[in-house]
Amino acid sequence: MSKKTLKNPVRERRQFIWRIGMAGGFVLVLFLVLLGRLVYLQVFEHARYASLAQENRVRVVALPPPRGLIYDRHGVVLAENVPSYSLEVTPEHVPNMQATLAALAKVIKLSQDDMRRFRTRLKGGWPFKSIALRLNLSPEEVARFAVERYRFPGVDIVPRLRRYYPLGASMVDAVGYVGRIDVKELRSVDAKNYDGTAYFGKMGIERFYERRLHGKVGYQKLEVDAHGRPLRVLSTQPPVPGEDLVLSIDAGLQRITEKALAGKEGAAVAIDPRTGEVLALASAPDYDPNWFVDGISRARYKALREDWRRPLFNRALAGQYPPASTIKPFMALAGMQYNIVKPAQKLYAGPYWRIPGDPAKRKYLDWNRGGHGPTDVVKAISESADTYFYQLAYRLGIRKMDAFLEKFGFGRPTGIDTTGAQPGLLPTPEWKQRTRGRPWYPGNTVVAGIGQGFLLATPLQLANAAAILSMRGQGFRPHLLRASRDPEQGGIHSQVPTPLPPVQLRSAAYWEAVDRGMWEVTHQRHGTAWQAFRGFPYSVAGKTGTAQVSSFYYSDTTDESTIPYNLRDNGLFIAFAPVDHPLVAVAIVVEHGGGGSHSAAPLARKMIAYYLDNNTIKVDGRLVLKPNAPAELHLQPTRSSAPSLRLLPQVAPNAAH
Repeated sequence: MSKKTLKNPVRERRQFIWRIGMAGGFVLVLFLVLLGRLVYLQVFEHARYASLAQENRVRVVALPPPRGLIYDRHGVVLAENVPSYSLEVTPEHVPNMQATLAALAKVIKLSQDDMRRFRTRLKGGWPFKSIALRLNLSPEEVARFAVERYRFPGVDIVPRLRRYYPLGASMVDAVGYVGRIDVKELRSVDAKNYDGTAYFGKMGIERFYERRLHGKVGYQKLEVDAHGRPLRVLSTQPPVPGEDLVLSIDAGLQRITEKALAGKEGAAVAIDPRTGEVLALASAPDYDPNWFVDGISRARYKALREDWRRPLFNRALAGQYPPASTIKPFMALAGMQYNIVKPAQKLYAGPYWRIPGDPAKRKYLDWNRGGHGPTDVVKAISESADTYFYQLAYRLGIRKMDAFLEKFGFGRPTGIDTTGAQPGLLPTPEWKQRTRGRPWYPGNTVVAGIGQGFLLATPLQLANAAAILSMRGQGFRPHLLRASRDPEQGGIHSQVPTPLPPVQLRSAAYWEAVDRGMWEVTHQRHGTAWQAFRGFPYSVAGKTGTAQVSSFYYSDTTDESTIPYNLRDNGLFIAFAPVDHPLVAVAIVVEHGGGGSHSAAPLARKMIAYYLDNNTIKVDGRLVLKPNAPAELHLQPTRSSAPSLRLLPQVAPNAAH
């Protein structure tokens, strides 16, 4: 036997020991690695993983704040919150979104608009935040989903407060409306404070005072199961409701105004000249703001957009019209202030007037074929003598006219606390050259003197100017907010009126002459609105206006009924009452209504009669407003929480208990 085949016990033992040592070392290294990892997880990463474990067990749910209520000046509710239920989806808890939506559509009716809005929010939202799929579910839909709820992880019925406008269309122009909040709006605010919020102010007071109406979001910690379904409430931080707002609007006057405008296209505004409070702000035709709260359907919105009467257009704030003869009282003041005429001075106002030296010898006609003869300021206003104001405007010039009219708020923003208001237009030679590419002609100045041509004003501006005129130059910024209620303290805080720079004239006689002329408009037989105010129990100072839309069809013998409707004149009227101590100023525009004396003045009579009949009493033979301090109003409490929704057992039908 060879020596090479003999075993070496010593060497084999050494190899065995070495292998055992290597294996033991390897095991030790692995043990140390595991031990180190365990120490790292248990000590250094303890807080992180404890938080993750907690998040798996606890869900933080936002509690959107109740939106502040909106009232009229007498405490009538204009915008409130009513209980409702919404169907909401949390994307990260939904295994298959497409299949879930398809299955949901078989349980609860989902329109194409619902699906479109949901997918838009889904693309721009966070997966762990719920997204409303359907709002304002009926009780039958809630019950139907409750039975099938086990099939839809990540889908819940959420109790909410839904915005509701009890007076409907009559308040939309003043209050505005809310709608579903979109991604763009979320970027414009503190997104955290809007967590869980479904609505956002879109127009009017709702939009202008969005931050104050919204409030502060609250939170609720819920213990959930492995499927994310709530088991119990761990803690709650209640939301802070939004502020309640008291508007200056008189709901009764607003309804009367809307009724007077029914069937017409136009607008009307009423203002308290002593404070600038807007008492009525109406545009016709109108629409129901409740259509927009949960998202208006495409078909209905298309119908509103394509309606030739333009119901979505707020004429009271954004309608810019030639003011026509309603501008004449202000022109008369300008003429006296710049010493062009004196109150008792008479100018000859014939059937027509020509610009001196005009080679074309163009005739600027008066509405009265026979003219007015020798005419002073009072007569020029009461009879609305065009040829008197042609002369006055020509001698003033457009620069002085613009400078004076601007003092009464024409051609600049009113500063009202709402959305959509337009500034009107005081035309200048530079403006015409820039926008029309043509020079300014003397004839442009002449027709501006009777409120025609390029001069534009909104109904709000006309009412504001009438208010300043009634107070003999002392005006206030028009505003809709009268007071607000603190949601935490409960106190009512009144809004302080903002005075405007006063219009100061060289003599009080100028104001008296214009007041007298406007009084004769409504109280003397030769006044252009005498028929409309015949037998009226209150003293009213007014001025009619008729703005020509097209001159093609008009002549001295034209029958207005033969003119196409959209080419008929616009009727206007401004007024204030009572004359000696004004409590209300109004402006009305009726599109294509013909002369202001028969289309707009009767509406003003209804508005003034309602307001003075229902808001004044006689003290020592003089009308005074009834006490109506905001602090004395009895406002209903803000709804502090959404309706409760009992959580149903999360089990399938026929499942074993």
